[in-house]
Amino acid sequence: MDGINSGDTAWIIVATALVLMMTPALGFFYGGMVRRKNILSTLNLSFITIGLISIQWVIIGYTLAFGTSVGGLVGGLDYIGLSNVGVEALEGMSIPHLLFAAFQMTFAIITPALISGTFVERIRFKVYLVFAVLWATLVYDPVCHWAWGGGIFARWGALDFAGGTVVHITAGFSALAFSTAIRKRKGFGQVAIEPHNIAFTVLGAGLLWVGWFGFNGGSALAADGVAVKALVNTNTAAAAAAVVWMFLSWRDNKPSVLGIVTGAVVGLVAITPAAGYVEPLYALLIGAVAAPVSYYSIDFREKKGLDESLDVWACHGMAGAWGALATGLFAVGDTNGLFFGNPTQFGIQLMTVIVTIVYSYGITFILTKILDAVWGLAVTEQEEEIGLDISEHGERAYA
Repeated sequence: MDGINSGDTAWIIVATALVLMMTPALGFFYGGMVRRKNILSTLNLSFITIGLISIQWVIIGYTLAFGTSVGGLVGGLDYIGLSNVGVEALEGMSIPHLLFAAFQMTFAIITPALISGTFVERIRFKVYLVFAVLWATLVYDPVCHWAWGGGIFARWGALDFAGGTVVHITAGFSALAFSTAIRKRKGFGQVAIEPHNIAFTVLGAGLLWVGWFGFNGGSALAADGVAVKALVNTNTAAAAAAVVWMFLSWRDNKPSVLGIVTGAVVGLVAITPAAGYVEPLYALLIGAVAAPVSYYSIDFREKKGLDESLDVWACHGMAGAWGALATGLFAVGDTNGLFFGNPTQFGIQLMTVIVTIVYSYGITFILTKILDAVWGLAVTEQEEEIGLDISEHGERAYA
């Protein structure tokens, strides 16, 4: 077919599979950090999101994100039900339109799943189902349009290579909003709430690291030098953040394995918006700085006594914000950052960060208030005591 490059197409098919793998990997990353009575519930919050958002994306999500822009705010309905989305090359690209839609779907899937880390061990399952679909429609799809669908951020000239604002800031600050609305876990701050299987978390982090090569490398939308640069930068930032986090935890106590793998994920988050725009040495710096940004954000959250269960805000919101700002500092190429003679770019990045934080926090806060009034966000304390595996799903993971 005219315009379609088989090598580019093959790479984006692989990248789509890699990014989809990241959502069950996220389930294991989160699942290892909860108590054994909640492991199935936590895994399922990620897994069911694949089902929910795959359907939402086909019906309405893709067109809201990538349809013809309505005032720069949201996409029109020209692609509703994936109508007019065929296997011909998308204008300006060398891959089928339908493949582009599928690749973008995997980003839409993992973003609400990221938020689930804030309310594990106490969320009503039916509340999450409704929240995930509404949040994807009201928060993810519009912000995706602003950055990647020709909306307001794109018109400003904002840079977001693979989702610093679209994925990580939206998820992180929505998690913060949700954590202020839902009650704390029973005994939080008074009894130890220990991870039941850190090995699961290490497994999940490793799969996330590999999947991120598709997440960032695939966002070049071609099998080219930009994809290679994004892949190398992704690995470099993750490595730097893992090592720096190790030293931070070692200084405070011992070199925590949970901390090391968390650091790697934080580095992956931070490099996401910059992956195709910066040189490897700056990717190393972005990852190295991301580690203390998130490490001390967790410390701040703990001192405030906020039960944001698995630190989605600190690890995704704050690292994503740093990465988006760092893109405005270190970008080089068609668009340079502040340190390469273009201070305007940093101002644009700062504006996108602020708007994304305010919008995602505000809409999520309203959503949680409505859902709390209708059903209540959390299970009862008795159901929490039994564990969500049994009380919500009627199953247990271990004999």
